[in-house]
Amino acid sequence: MTEEALMEWLTSLAPVLSPIFGMFGVLGGGLLVYRQTKHKTDADAHTAEGTTYVAAVQTVTNGFTQLLEQQRETNAATLERLATVESRVERLEEEQRQWQRWKAAAVDYIRYLRGLLAHASAEPVPEPPVELAEDLAARRS
Repeated sequence: MTEEALMEWLTSLAPVLSPIFGMFGVLGGGLLVYRQTKHKTDADAHTAEGTTYVAAVQTVTNGFTQLLEQQRETNAATLERLATVESRVERLEEEQRQWQRWKAAAVDYIRYLRGLLAHASAEPVPEPPVELAEDLAARRS
């Protein structure tokens, strides 16, 4: 077969081969578009999944941060209340000690005055009121 015959034979096949190669081109292009679209869809899905994961982690982190801040505020408030209660207890204890000192001094003073009355007067010393009698009797012991 000569070159010329080969060329004629190929030229005669052109109306048949052209649509076949065109079809292969269209199918190949379609396949490339499909692969590109699938790759983009997969990448978008992967990105969306990553974004969702990051958002979930941020939400959990923010929640724990808020809980931690609330706990710190609660602890601070509790410590403040505890300090207030401690100072009040100390003040009440000091007041109680002061009242006990005053009471002891008053009982001693009343006893001294009763002794003076007993020496200065021929009349018997009046009995102390019931409220004071117990304290006067307790201090003698």
